Amino acid sequence: MATRVAAPDDRRWDDRVARARRRGGPPRRLRGAGRAAGVVVLLAFTLFPVYFMLVSAFSDRSTSGTGALVPTDVTFDNFTYVMTEGDFTLYLRNSLAVASITVVGACLLALLASVAVARFRFRFRTSVLVLVLVVQMVPLEALVIPLFLQVRDLRMLNTVLGLGVVYVALSLPLAVWMMRGFVAAVPREVEEAAYIDGASWPRMFWSVLLPLVAPGLVATAIFSFIVAWNEFVLALTFMQQSDRYTVAVGLRQFFGQYANEWGHVMAASTIITLPVMVFFVLVQRWLVAGLVQGAVKG
Repeated sequence: MATRVAAPDDRRWDDRVARARRRGGPPRRLRGAGRAAGVVVLLAFTLFPVYFMLVSAFSDRSTSGTGALVPTDVTFDNFTYVMTEGDFTLYLRNSLAVASITVVGACLLALLASVAVARFRFRFRTSVLVLVLVVQMVPLEALVIPLFLQVRDLRMLNTVLGLGVVYVALSLPLAVWMMRGFVAAVPREVEEAAYIDGASWPRMFWSVLLPLVAPGLVATAIFSFIVAWNEFVLALTFMQQSDRYTVAVGLRQFFGQYANEWGHVMAASTIITLPVMVFFVLVQRWLVAGLVQGAVKG
């Protein structure tokens, strides 16, 4: 009896089936599906508050705050009220000014301080670093009264500059520790090579060291911006005039004694969230580029 010879295509197919069985094809696919389902559940759990905020912000007053997941009538009335009658344009301007002062001051001082503690040897250097970290561990509530007295004595209450200086002091300890790691990771041989090529210290700092620690500066800027943008207790304490409020303090005016305007609250919350997202989108390009270009070739 004649024996049928398997075609090459059939043999390749049999080999694929055998390899799939050895690898445990269906269980692996099931594991992949389980991981995908877990990611979907996690994303839904994370993004649902944002979705609910947007739905409430774009809904009319009859459906805002009722738990409706789909807006029946999309409207911009909440945003119009918040930006005009709610004076949120003024609050945004104040917050942007305070955040700008905080980002510039924290990045500049943290960079100079990190270079000092990472490159220069002096007595009690370790003690200074520990003390800087201890300041970050002090609860904010314990610092409100001392900071208020200092700002009052300097006649900087109800000023954007005074609140910005306070935020710089709050974000500086962690910023110094973050920047110190980036500066210490730069080999000294790179700086010595720049000196051998005839570069002065300012030229070496600007052309060699600064590009290599750019990821740390971007991370410090993001951290400082978030601190200045979201902080509430100090802004409420130091800004005693309504025309000096930041967005975090201005948001509370939409909460009434007996009822809350949830449409206005969610519209204001959406407006507060946008600058943080825009700022991160603007700087993440430099963050990624700095991480890639920051490697030092031997």
